[in-house]
Amino acid sequence: MTNKLTTDLQNLDAILTTVKQQGIDYLNNVEERSTASSGEVEIIRDLNVTGIGAIEALKQFNERFEPVMVASSGPRYWGFVTGGTTPAAIAGDWLASTYDQNTQSAKGNGDVSAIIELEAIQLLLSLFNLPKDYFGGFVTGATLSNFTCLAVARQWIGKQMGKDFAREGLSGKVNVLSATPHSSSIKSLSMLGLGSGNVIQVNVLPGNREALDVTDLERKIQALNDEPFILISSAGTVNTVDFDDFEAINHLKLKYNFWWHIDAAFGGFAACSPKYSHLVKGWENADSITVDCHKWLNVPYESAVFFVKEKHQLLQVATFQNSNAAYLGNPMENFSYLNFLPENSRRLKALPAWFTLTSYGKDGYQEIVESNVETALKFADFINENPNFELLAPVRLNTVCFSLTNDNLVTTFLDKLNASGKVFMTPTFYNGKKGIRAAFVNCRTKNEDVDLVTAIMSKILTEL
Repeated sequence: MTNKLTTDLQNLDAILTTVKQQGIDYLNNVEERSTASSGEVEIIRDLNVTGIGAIEALKQFNERFEPVMVASSGPRYWGFVTGGTTPAAIAGDWLASTYDQNTQSAKGNGDVSAIIELEAIQLLLSLFNLPKDYFGGFVTGATLSNFTCLAVARQWIGKQMGKDFAREGLSGKVNVLSATPHSSSIKSLSMLGLGSGNVIQVNVLPGNREALDVTDLERKIQALNDEPFILISSAGTVNTVDFDDFEAINHLKLKYNFWWHIDAAFGGFAACSPKYSHLVKGWENADSITVDCHKWLNVPYESAVFFVKEKHQLLQVATFQNSNAAYLGNPMENFSYLNFLPENSRRLKALPAWFTLTSYGKDGYQEIVESNVETALKFADFINENPNFELLAPVRLNTVCFSLTNDNLVTTFLDKLNASGKVFMTPTFYNGKKGIRAAFVNCRTKNEDVDLVTAIMSKILTEL
């Protein structure tokens, strides 16, 4: 053991205390930290031979990197759909690193971490008012969740064709229908060999919508002449948070043979509020669902879950099992997560979610969702009332998609706004117009943040 490591083990309390205090200082002042950075850091390419120890490494981190890290977990980071972290989730994440479990087996190996994960999945199903006939697990994000669900869907398609794609390899074209799929679903189709360019495009509804047109969907289904297919539907599209009509899709499910997948990365949290739960009515009959936890659940990156109906477990195991690892035993008799999802090595990602769900319950998440929607609507009111701006779509939940009436100024305006360091938003393109997206998913965001940002926006307009 090196002298530096021996010293650090002896001084573990002091090291962690110092890091804890730095974390507290960051979180207590995150509202004041810049949301943008133009700082540059020169990369060190040669490793120190003897090492410098944890305290000196922390000192170097604070000198080189910390000053230019942005407040992406703060209340005014409205770019992408980036959630913050609740205190309980941070506690769970720290303990997940401390206990450092490889979360796989639920019994037989003296490891309780998979039990924690299975319980966290049950708590999430309860939060979303979903039935208990879903099996779920934690992965790194919506991309891997979509990948996991669509991998099982691929195996289901193979079964309809009398084939085992996981064992034999993909053969023939797999039909995939969707209207406004997220890029992570398209990426997953590419990785699964289904083809990112093979999606059969379903029309969206008229009238500034991103939701699929169910009538056109049925026409596209009938054109397949009873061939099985995968339907990717949306619970919250990126630009306008539009929702497909799940009740109507339920009726089609009774008539046609298909795998129904819902990407509900952040829109699924509408289920937490009686005000907005109608948006996901009927989603409980989908074969698989993606939900991103490091968005509206407000847990640290990397965290998402997949839900797959338990009736498909044999297909799931056929897709992911470690069939060459005899020491792991029969995957259906000796439960291990490594037979149900892509990763073999995985940290206890469920613990931050378990902590925050247990700490704040259904009421806590209803309050977070409704508060964020309230601030989104307040921001939309400002856009509506200012003649220099225009909403590009109605605000259905927590994201405001807008532009300047002179859309030639959008890029310049957004650059100036983000450069202020007080807020961060992202550019978009919607219905042929340059636009800007502001997504509200942080438990710290308040109406006062909207007031601060809109004042800055008004000032920038005078400078254009």
